[in-house]
Amino acid sequence: MTEAQMPDEQVRGRWASDIVTELPRRISHAPLAWAERTPSATAVVDGDVVWTYADLAQAVDEMRERLRTTGVRPGDRIMVLNENCRALVATILAASEMDVWCAVVSARLSAAEIEIIAGSCQPRLMVFTTGGSPDAAGPLADGYGAERMDSPRLGEIALGPVQEQVQPEPVHHDGAEQVATLIYTSGTTGAPKGVMLTHRNMLFVAAISGGLRDLQSSDRVYGVLPISHVFGLSSMFLGTLFAGATLQLSARFDPAALAKALGNDDLTVLQGVPAMFQRLLEYLNTNALSLQAPKLRYMSVGGAPLDPAVKQRIEQAFGLKLHNGYGLTESSPTISQTRLTDPLDNTSCGPVLPLLSYRLQGYDGMPVGEGEVGELWVRGPTVMKGYYRRPDATAEVIDENGWLNTGDMARIDECGNLHIVGRTKELIIRSGFNVYPPDVEAVLTAHPEVTLSAVVGRPVEGNEEVVAYVQLAPGSTTTAEDLRAFAAERLAPYKRPSEVVLMEALPATPTGKILKGKLNDMIAAGTV
Repeated sequence: MTEAQMPDEQVRGRWASDIVTELPRRISHAPLAWAERTPSATAVVDGDVVWTYADLAQAVDEMRERLRTTGVRPGDRIMVLNENCRALVATILAASEMDVWCAVVSARLSAAEIEIIAGSCQPRLMVFTTGGSPDAAGPLADGYGAERMDSPRLGEIALGPVQEQVQPEPVHHDGAEQVATLIYTSGTTGAPKGVMLTHRNMLFVAAISGGLRDLQSSDRVYGVLPISHVFGLSSMFLGTLFAGATLQLSARFDPAALAKALGNDDLTVLQGVPAMFQRLLEYLNTNALSLQAPKLRYMSVGGAPLDPAVKQRIEQAFGLKLHNGYGLTESSPTISQTRLTDPLDNTSCGPVLPLLSYRLQGYDGMPVGEGEVGELWVRGPTVMKGYYRRPDATAEVIDENGWLNTGDMARIDECGNLHIVGRTKELIIRSGFNVYPPDVEAVLTAHPEVTLSAVVGRPVEGNEEVVAYVQLAPGSTTTAEDLRAFAAERLAPYKRPSEVVLMEALPATPTGKILKGKLNDMIAAGTV
């Protein structure tokens, strides 16, 4: 069995262990401290509205007072239906100041999904960022009897009625025990589960992951990753404000808006999923535009596998190295990331973060040798407190010694870099051979006419076969048979797709992360 405790590491000239020792107790403390040190520095840009750090502190005070006078108490949960906007930023930090748990939920979910989440977290109050989200502003807020109110500083928000019967959770002084946020999983394998992330969980990622990408107060970060998802919450949102930098918010990904922002707004840091970068390049190519990003110094992806061909295209277009990382909601999210000094000549996710432990064990639970593929388990300060009100589900993924089963198959190369080869549950076993979908996807995406691909397994007579869904570049005349022939030249017989399905657009989240669950649903329904 491959197992290791990652050693201490220098992060912007300081030892990671020293940084962690000095972390504040609450996620709001660092941004508000910047309001004291650099009050006139720009903190948040939301369309035409610009907040300095002093403005941010005033907005947090205003939101905290609104919550308090409405009847929200320490230990209560609030549920914020949102898209990225300044009111969301103020609400999360105000909840932190009050020792209130903040369930951050996308307003773009279905009414049924929102109802399930509300039933799970039992919020004292529902907050709707109606001024920053058409979905929150429509029937959603009205359906919950929310009262709309306009603030010159926050924009329009709506507050639902107080649920008097709701009881608060205990409040802990220790940031490693006090829950800051509830992030609900996608629910592709059942009802969504509320991941309890503590202040220490999120601050570790903000400080260490942010420090490893040299995030500092002079940076301007494009904030398009949804803050309702953990990548956008801990790494992008909190990481930026922890460093005293500027967060330029965008409610939804739009390639034209991103291209304009890169050229005109002095962006220095861009984080996203691979498909987001792909859509940007497709937009530029379709419109015969050149990429202008004069101030950009750092770009990275996460949230989905990175194909070598995609990485190469992005790097050629930007003239920068593309960094990569890996994590999951239950680990706040970051587990590993490439370092600034890494050669970045492959698509690894970089070394595991300092002070975390990891182990790899075989699919059958047996030890694996050096360099072999195994199921990844992690332990350390990023691991969630558990699933809210689901001790049974928590026990299924965190053992008695604090090890979290990521559900991903991985290997460590000779340089100590982590390579994710696929989800354990997505592993396709064909005629006794293991097929990892990213291996097949990497080959298909290398085809010059392919924009995106996703590979899933299809049960067939006691076996499984490989099915590939492919999104072609606009105007392409490539056929499914062309792609099968292309793959056959580059893959072992057992890895070759039995069927290639061409789609106008693969099902994806607003930021472009492919929803394989929907593809599996199509197979189950026989609609392939």
